[in-house]
Amino acid sequence: MCSLEHYVIFVYMYERKIPLNLNCGLDLIGEVLYGKWKIRLLWFINEGFQRPSELQRKIPDASRRVLNIQLKELEQHELVSKIIYAQIPPKVEYNLTDFGKTIIPILAALGNWGDENQDRLRTAILKDSLTDRL
Repeated sequence: MCSLEHYVIFVYMYERKIPLNLNCGLDLIGEVLYGKWKIRLLWFINEGFQRPSELQRKIPDASRRVLNIQLKELEQHELVSKIIYAQIPPKVEYNLTDFGKTIIPILAALGNWGDENQDRLRTAILKDSLTDRL
């Protein structure tokens, strides 16, 4: 079993390409929610989709590996908890923690803003995408 000292040494052996900047709330949120599927994972878990297979069906464009990595990060950031049932085959479920539940109103507000501005956002995104191809 690794001691905390070994863990700290291992963490420092990995050098991030972009250094952590945790000086303000937006930086902290970016670090916790950075990942293409994390916001959707939180939303779907809140809606009651708790099993990895259910989440995979809700987000078919994501690979199972990436979903597992992002679920693990959400667990490390204390937004979700993982329950492993001792049965064969093993059953796993994810739930929002009390802390994770506090972000749902914020995600709802962001989703509403996106819905209200979807035409403008879609046009800007597609324009940017077309510019990149030229």
